[in-house]
Amino acid sequence: MSELSSPYRFCPCCAGTLSWREIGGAPRQVCDDASCGHVFWGNPVPVVAALVEWQGSVILARNAAWAEGQFGLVTGFLERDEAPAEAACREVGEELGLVAVGAQLIGTYPFARKNEVIMAFHVPAQGEICLNEELAEVRLIAPEKLKPWDYGTGLAVADWLRRRSAG
Repeated sequence: MSELSSPYRFCPCCAGTLSWREIGGAPRQVCDDASCGHVFWGNPVPVVAALVEWQGSVILARNAAWAEGQFGLVTGFLERDEAPAEAACREVGEELGLVAVGAQLIGTYPFARKNEVIMAFHVPAQGEICLNEELAEVRLIAPEKLKPWDYGTGLAVADWLRRRSAG
């Protein structure tokens, strides 16, 4: 993280100014007020992803804010006091209107570009698709035609496909 990438200018504890110092071998933002001394550690944000399998297909979703042709897995933030598998199932319900009938961990993946750690789950689902306002469209892809991408949730897709073909 650098000064250019930080969203913070002021301390969240005392509203003092922040400056960059090396702490623990990495640059960190630290409150300049000696009586406060708050350190912004910049820890990654936990995110869940759901590889949704529905009626024999995998659902890829396009977020309403994304460019045409960009699709990915259903994702969302882990909420306080929520188990990651429950969060993945909740996101499937919120974004697709489907009922998750289980969630099996595929793996965890760093996503440095957004300072996130992704916990990805295989989520079989049932019901009728009803997109919420976050999604513009979905594509249904036969698992044998699914192609992983080389970053973020695409790493989970690759792992899921490997296990599926070995299984």
